[in-house]
Amino acid sequence: MTRSRRSLVLLALAPIILAGCQVPTFGAYRGATSQGRDAFKLWQGFFVAGLIIGGFVLVLILWAVFRYRKRSEEMPAQTQYHRLVEILYTVVPLIIVSVLFVFVVLTENEVTATPKGPVQVEVTAFQWGWQFYYPATGKVVEGETTEAPQMVVPTGQTINVSLKSADVIHGFYIPAFNYSEYAMPGTVNHFNFNILHNGVYRGQCTQLCGLYHSLMFFSVKAVAPAQFAAWEHNVPSNNATIGQLKEKIKAKGPGA
Repeated sequence: MTRSRRSLVLLALAPIILAGCQVPTFGAYRGATSQGRDAFKLWQGFFVAGLIIGGFVLVLILWAVFRYRKRSEEMPAQTQYHRLVEILYTVVPLIIVSVLFVFVVLTENEVTATPKGPVQVEVTAFQWGWQFYYPATGKVVEGETTEAPQMVVPTGQTINVSLKSADVIHGFYIPAFNYSEYAMPGTVNHFNFNILHNGVYRGQCTQLCGLYHSLMFFSVKAVAPAQFAAWEHNVPSNNATIGQLKEKIKAKGPGA
């Protein structure tokens, strides 16, 4: 009996151990923004709910396997129509899905809300680079392929981002923010983020967009508001147009 119990425990823990599960993050980023934190909490809730439901189902399966295993050649008693059980396995899943749906809607509303903030950045993706334009001061930061341009923003303030593409579909993705958004030609997508701590956060394009897609990196640097104000007024603006950067890539290759 002791060996059997140990085997059952190991069997129950095997999926978690083999998957290299990281508790309590479950392999996700904690979120460097307030929106990312909301998404992370939703991920945690879903993962815990999945573990509980999956564990319960596994216990039922094992119980049925061992409780009703073959003991003799006699035909066991045949039963059907257990109304209480049938009602439970219909109603309970509906309740679980409804609760999860409510949390999804609440989190999505928080993450996708776009109240006006003190800083606006217009982001344009192109083959194969990024342009960050600050309309308040007219500053432009841009770079292609291996140049990996950097968007500088203040910590603790709401950043309004307008995202578009100059050519094909691109993906604006910052892993630490738990957020990804399409950059599409002819469409401007709006989203906000509020970075909680100073630091540099890597980003990349997540949509296969052509030859140098794998080099389409960028970063977001969060600094203190006073430091951002000084940077915004002192940083030289890049006067190259997206068309000029494309011609540069075409003529000399990536990072030329």
